[in-house]
Amino acid sequence: MELWDVYDGNGKPTGKIVPRGVRTLKMGEYHLVVHIWPVSKDGALLIQRRSRKKQMMPGIWAATGGSAVAGEDSQTAAKRELLEELGIDSDLEFIKRIKKRNSFVDVYAARVRVTVDSLKLQRSEVSGAKWVSAQTLKNMVERGEFHNYGANYFKLIFDFAKAVKAQRRVAAQGENI
Repeated sequence: MELWDVYDGNGKPTGKIVPRGVRTLKMGEYHLVVHIWPVSKDGALLIQRRSRKKQMMPGIWAATGGSAVAGEDSQTAAKRELLEELGIDSDLEFIKRIKKRNSFVDVYAARVRVTVDSLKLQRSEVSGAKWVSAQTLKNMVERGEFHNYGANYFKLIFDFAKAVKAQRRVAAQGENI
């Protein structure tokens, strides 16, 4: 049984621990969720398809992530989820904390150099992965193929990917001087 720390509306742990479950949290209580976005040096985004055996959003393309377990901080949870689901061990960059209905979602990026073939997918969680451009991801969201986390959420992700791509261009120009 997975246990969650309970947070107050300000994102502070309350000291309460509850078993995972939809009806576990009361109004004003939150749990911690992490999303991790692997980004290539070209600004491509690594996305994953959820296993069809998942209770929530089976078979849909979504961000890598999951819930922090009791006693786990955000960054530890994000590193664990990235390693468990995709087999990637990487440094993470915190992007933003988003307050949702009953969770805080901490969004991270990981600058990685991996191929899809080199990934070690956790088959109980993930049925596939692929690199996509921001435009391809936008199109997938519009067609309902990728979970829609909202326009503001995706702006964060696309801005980060764009910045990574711009940094690569600047670095390449510096090499040509």
